[in-house]
Amino acid sequence: MDRLFDRFSGSFGFPSLRRMFDMGPAMRQSSFNFGVPAIDMSEDEKSYKITAELPGLDAKDVDLSISGDMLVLRGEKRQESEQKDKNYHFSERAYGSFQRSFELPVSVDRDKIAADFSKGVLTIEMPKTAEAQRQPKKIDVRQS
Repeated sequence: MDRLFDRFSGSFGFPSLRRMFDMGPAMRQSSFNFGVPAIDMSEDEKSYKITAELPGLDAKDVDLSISGDMLVLRGEKRQESEQKDKNYHFSERAYGSFQRSFELPVSVDRDKIAADFSKGVLTIEMPKTAEAQRQPKKIDVRQS
């Protein structure tokens, strides 16, 4: 049936029906499709780190703020694609926003939180306070 439609629509210069309704590569992204971005969280002795995958976005599309005890990540993705051929013009637009919130640990030095955006990945570095970075003290357990 698809071949029949392809033959029919091809003779009039229109794209095939299959091609008209096929989602483009940008719409097939699995890690971020106008929903909640994929994240990784890690901790070492000096800081906490959050990395968020935000393909197709720029730093200007991302808003990072602290509200109370929450770190709030917001953004908006705008996507436009256009295809022109000698007998047709095809254009799609898609918009979407997202928001993620993370409770800040008490041990985070809020004044030193930093963020870097590179190649579609946002990295948030949250240093621990000097008190939180102190080495744990070993306590001997005596047997009675």
